[in-house]
Amino acid sequence: MMSDLKDNRTKWLHVRLTPAEYALLHRRCSQTTCRKLSDYARRRLLGKPVTAYYRNQSLDNFMGEMVRLRQALNSLGGNFNQAVKKLHTLERIPEFRVWLGTWELERDRLLGQVEEIKNKINTVADQWLQ
Repeated sequence: MMSDLKDNRTKWLHVRLTPAEYALLHRRCSQTTCRKLSDYARRRLLGKPVTAYYRNQSLDNFMGEMVRLRQALNSLGGNFNQAVKKLHTLERIPEFRVWLGTWELERDRLLGQVEEIKNKINTVADQWLQ
């Protein structure tokens, strides 16, 4: 029968830990895919593999930089769009000249941000290739 093949856990193992030991065990368990502390402890005691979460610090740093740069690019893009809308409503040449000066400054800032993104990507790529 199917129930004969099932291996129920009926034996208890009592272990006393200090609060620090328990915190360490719990912290290590939280860094794995084990859902329960008992499952983690059982696997460790029986020498079975435990799958740990892996954090790539350089990728985390890279993603933080990319988020910051994306926000800066979004801001610049919004400013650029407002300037283009202003261009369509201009009726006088002096306003157009002011807009053109502003646009050139925003374009230079945008190109600087794009260059910074390229440099960050190249830096991370070089680290990965080593």
